[in-house]
Amino acid sequence: EVQLVESGGGLVQAGGSLRLSCAASGFTFDDYAIGWFRQAPGKEREGVACISSSDGRYYVDSVKGRFTISSDNAKNTVYLQMNSLKPEDTAVYYCAADLTHHVCSGYGWDYWGKGTLVTVSS
Repeated sequence: EVQLVESGGGLVQAGGSLRLSCAASGFTFDDYAIGWFRQAPGKEREGVACISSSDGRYYVDSVKGRFTISSDNAKNTVYLQMNSLKPEDTAVYYCAADLTHHVCSGYGWDYWGKGTLVTVSS
């Protein structure tokens, strides 16, 4: 059974940092794509960052230079280091996995975690 569990969310002041973790289980951490998404109240879910075994890393423009996605394949874990946080970053953050296409695309996000809340105060 494929499972994704996010952790690391919390309350932080603007300009601060948080590190989110996505712990994966139920598959071999070999050919994969794992993305971070976020959803704020009243807004659509948006992709934030992605890492894959095929095509590297992707970031949405609004977080470039501030967020870094990385993986520790031995630990089956993907991280999202978030620096210089802004109130606009406040959202529930989810990780998702594409285990069939193995690329950072809009297809095949078949597995999702339950989310972790990030709140950035001004």
